[in-house]
Amino acid sequence: MKKVSVLILLVALSGLLAFAEDINVSGNWTLTMTTQRGDRSNDVTFTQDGQKLKVTMKSPRGDVNGEGTVKGNDIEWTITRETPRGQFTTTYKGKIQDKNNMSGEAQMGDFGTSTWKAVRQGA
Repeated sequence: MKKVSVLILLVALSGLLAFAEDINVSGNWTLTMTTQRGDRSNDVTFTQDGQKLKVTMKSPRGDVNGEGTVKGNDIEWTITRETPRGQFTTTYKGKIQDKNNMSGEAQMGDFGTSTWKAVRQGA
């Protein structure tokens, strides 16, 4: 019985590892943040090379670039914007649910956190 349980566990783990290796978020996404002022959406382009991630977030004030990582189904990136009051950094951390959906939380400088979700465009 123990051998069967171990075998089932190994098969399940190998499936998770295969999922982790196949994740590639490269492409165009719509990211929606839930804020105190309501939902705010932006187009985001991810370019992934292995675990390295380059990010371009589009906004009416202009595109902003950032960098991050993808490790398994964990995703994280940081964007720094120039504002009239100086630089403002937001760090996004989340989980990739599948090839078309991810969600998480954003730390917005010293102003607190907001939840976010992203959906691959054209999915």
